[in-house]
Parts: sequence; C-alpha cells; structure tokens
Amino acid sequence: MLRRFAPLVPLALTFILGACAGHSPSALNTAANDRPTPAPIAVEEESVEERLPDFSKDKPYELPSFADSILAHGLSLVGTRYRYGGSSVATGFDCSGFIGYLFKEEAGVKLPRSTREMIDLDAPQVARSDLQPGDLLFFNNNGRGRVSHAGIYLGDDQFIHSSSTRSGGVRVDSLGDKYWSRSFIKAKRALVMASNSQDGATSQR
Repeated sequence: MLRRFAPLVPLALTFILGACAGHSPSALNTAANDRPTPAPIAVEEESVEERLPDFSKDKPYELPSFADSILAHGLSLVGTRYRYGGSSVATGFDCSGFIGYLFKEEAGVKLPRSTREMIDLDAPQVARSDLQPGDLLFFNNNGRGRVSHAGIYLGDDQFIHSSSTRSGGVRVDSLGDKYWSRSFIKAKRALVMASNSQDGATSQR
C-alpha cells in the first residue's frame, strides 16, 4: 500500500512546505496589523485531493492463500505413477485426475473429470504472457485438433502434470520446451472459482 502511494510523497511535501512558508514572520506581522491572512489551505487540500488517482479501481489479481498449498501438494506427488482414469495417490493419476485431486483436497472444489469439460470451465481465460501460479494449462498433443492434456502452472515457465506412463507420471516440465509450446492451446484461472467458493463458505459460517 505504501509503495503505491510513494509517487504522491513529493507532491505532499511541496504542498506542506508551501503552507509553512505562508506562516513566515512577515506574514505574522501582517496579521498583527489587522490585515487578516487569507486561508486558502483547505481549498488547496481539497483541489489536490480531487486530483489524486483512484487506487480503489486498480485491483490486480492476487493469488488465493491456498494456491501455495495446491502447488506444494502437487510437487510432493512428483513421481506418482500415471494411470489412465486414475484420480488418487493409491491408483495413480491421469492429467485431469491429478488436477481434480489437488483442487478438491486443497481448495474443496470439484472440477470436471475430463480435460474436454475442464477447458470449458466458467473461469477467466489467461494469455500466456499473463500466467500466474495455479493457472490451468491445456494442450493438444495428439494431433486431433482438440484438448487432450492439462497441467498446472508453477511459475517461471514451469508446470506440473501427470504426463504418461513412459515419462514417469507426475513431473515438472517447461512450457518453453518446443513440444509443449507448440501444443499449448489456452490457460484458465480456475483458482478464481476456488476463491469464490471459499468466500461463500466463510460467509455462511
């Protein structure tokens, strides 16, 4: 908060120094000679206030508090085997089962079971240049023109996913790799849904 108001500090200091100058000894002598000193200070303060930017309209995306839990739990599962249709540590995970498991365990949110349904979530779509940790990534890696894989963005161009039996199940890969960069379709901010769900649960308590 203080950083956001830092550009206003020089303006405030200039205004205060100007106001102090208005109370110099010569000004006090003038007041003593029954010549009332004008008091434009309050008016000036109001005019400066009117020119202040409205920071309340600037609301950048903030990661929900449970985002770290989702990512940390996911990283703790690196090496868990891949299994088509799997959605638990005991059975292993496919890509959507892995994502659904983490969101349910750490955020209490039930996501669609398949990537085809997951990509249609009513959540904000995010440009690749604006990715934040926790965003869901969707890929077309089977050449059929539709989504076939999904993962969770970690940050620094890295993402975690349950890849395949051959590649070792749950693992971390780089979105910058040619294979993943070429097959990337879109990203969605499903954490917004989880955040809204938790806010609603809190308000009902």
